[in-house]
Amino acid sequence: MIELREGEIPVVDKRKPYALVAITKHGVVNARSYMEKFPYADLYYMKKFAKGDEETRHIQLFDGTVRLLLPALFQQYKGVICVISLGAVVRMIAPIMVDKMTDPAVLVVDDLGQYVISVLSGHIGGANELTYEFANAIGATPVVTTASDVQKTIPVDLFGAKFGWMWDSQEKLLPVSASVVNEEHVAIVQETGEKNWWMHDRAMPDNLNIYPSTTAAIQAKPQATLLITDRIIEAHEEVLLDNGVIYRPKSIVLGIGCNRGTTVEEIEQVVDETLAELRLSKKSVKAVATIDLKKDEVGLLDLTAKHNWSFVTYTPEQLNEMPLLNPSETVFKYTGAYGVSEPAALRYANATEWVLEKKKSGNVTVSIARVNFEECGQ
Repeated sequence: MIELREGEIPVVDKRKPYALVAITKHGVVNARSYMEKFPYADLYYMKKFAKGDEETRHIQLFDGTVRLLLPALFQQYKGVICVISLGAVVRMIAPIMVDKMTDPAVLVVDDLGQYVISVLSGHIGGANELTYEFANAIGATPVVTTASDVQKTIPVDLFGAKFGWMWDSQEKLLPVSASVVNEEHVAIVQETGEKNWWMHDRAMPDNLNIYPSTTAAIQAKPQATLLITDRIIEAHEEVLLDNGVIYRPKSIVLGIGCNRGTTVEEIEQVVDETLAELRLSKKSVKAVATIDLKKDEVGLLDLTAKHNWSFVTYTPEQLNEMPLLNPSETVFKYTGAYGVSEPAALRYANATEWVLEKKKSGNVTVSIARVNFEECGQ
């Protein structure tokens, strides 16, 4: 918990490039949902709105006026997104503004999440681009008043943000961004994830080239690479990362069954081991799906809250609608469903086959499916 005092700049736990701040009841409710839609921001709100899961979800509470928190956020973050009225934000940031070369991007979001307004550092600080991306992510209307503002290409640090994509490492964000804006040869390889990421009403610049595979991209010898995948790449592909960024789309669904009372530690250990065996990135997990008998299973609730994953449950009847290779009479006897992890994963992913049909380890059974983005219209 952050204690705010006049004359002191508080210590904040920065984990992501942007800060998201809310100070009202409705603003906090919306801001908590924005964490899933835009996973690049650390969330801060007043302690009186605490829900009890803040430590698990890495949400930081503060006690005192938000005006005393903003100097620390200005120093630490690339941008600050305020679910606060525009007038209040302008008054609070006026004394701490320095110049357009060093000030972070500042955005304002109204309490109901209808509008996202670019307030400070529109061009150099990236507020205008962030406004478009954040508004797309939360389904709001972007408001940018800079007359000369035009989106010309891919914003490397926000690529896929509206879909919840996350980059693996920020190490190469700046040099890859330079390659993009300087019209150098940039390779784009997409193995999974939403396909409708080009949002502009004109063709992509000629320097951006889409390749069907990493092999084709390597042969083309690009000056930079954007690789969209949920898998851990192989050693021979790492040449693409000499000046490249890996993006992790939310494409993996975990179907999980477990004995009553199984700890979150045991469930997560099985998940981690299974993903490692399959060489899949944990950053690409979108959801955990299971039977509705497990809707109050503490271990599953803690796991999904910890990672901001969706938690979805299905009735036995819904699970039995899914085709199974190995239906179990024993499972049916106790649950009314012929399987739990396998059909739950398929149903959520809208898929017809598994990446992993089923693995049982200790008290946990896990199945993995990949989201069918074609059927989702993406």
